[in-house]
Amino acid sequence: MYKQFSLSTLYMILQWDIFEISHESATLHGVMLRGRVRKFSIENNITCLVENASDKENVVRFAILTDSSSEEISNFVNTLLPNIHVEKILKSVENPILSKLKVNDTSRY
Repeated sequence: MYKQFSLSTLYMILQWDIFEISHESATLHGVMLRGRVRKFSIENNITCLVENASDKENVVRFAILTDSSSEEISNFVNTLLPNIHVEKILKSVENPILSKLKVNDTSRY
């Protein structure tokens, strides 16, 4: 008659892949890069979190749902600053904190 579901079946924690945006010489903080990436993702229907890194100088991090393509965001930031570097640094993180990566290690708690 009715199928029973456990709460774990109904509520799944989203998994995120975390990327770092860096540049050898250009300043990335204080130039609205974080806001531009956020606006771009909203306008293009991309689920994305963006934050300035506080544990690493001149780095902006963004997270997208695991197995999503980062190509659109990578291409966009390259139009803003040539020679910008985008690198995936963590995969399948639950409820990520982007400003300080070490906080994502749940064994610390």
